[in-house]
Amino acid sequence: MTPAQKSEAIELLKDKFSQYSNFYVTNTESLTVAQISKLRRVCFEKNVEMKVAKNTLIKKALESLNGEKYAGIYDSLHGVTALMFSESPKEPAVILSAFRTESKGEKPVLKAAFIGEDLFVGDNQLTALKNIKTKNELIGEVIGLLQSPISRVIAALQNQNPEGGAEAATETAPEAPEAPATDAPATDAPAAE
Repeated sequence: MTPAQKSEAIELLKDKFSQYSNFYVTNTESLTVAQISKLRRVCFEKNVEMKVAKNTLIKKALESLNGEKYAGIYDSLHGVTALMFSESPKEPAVILSAFRTESKGEKPVLKAAFIGEDLFVGDNQLTALKNIKTKNELIGEVIGLLQSPISRVIAALQNQNPEGGAEAATETAPEAPEAPATDAPATDAPAAE
């Protein structure tokens, strides 16, 4: 790789690290070409961008952006490294878990993940990352919590009978008393003049 190609690759990586606040560092070593292709296809379908890059170039890109912020990632940069960039903090973890289950293997291995401002190091963090709530899930939960009391109030109001509403309708109103019958026979006599 020429120096010009290296600097171009570093700039491309810098753009990706700047564009995405969530990225995963994985080890795809010992995966077959078919498995890598399948993983790339799944990533594409789930809007996760996957890039394979040299560790030295990844480190230089991160150092040029903010060396201290990304310092915890440097120890993870060894072996074959594939980066997974995503808007969703948990989508790459879901993809990695599903891929492992389907292939009945332990690869790709999670080396590290940078989610927002938090660093997760080690493959044992995959389950925790898979269970992270996305922004939309959190918004849905908050809306559900806010709607819960309102729906209970509405249900209570619908079941309540204002001024005896439904109960009064079910009771029968007393019938009006009939006019008393008279025993006097009706006469067809003409009226007196």
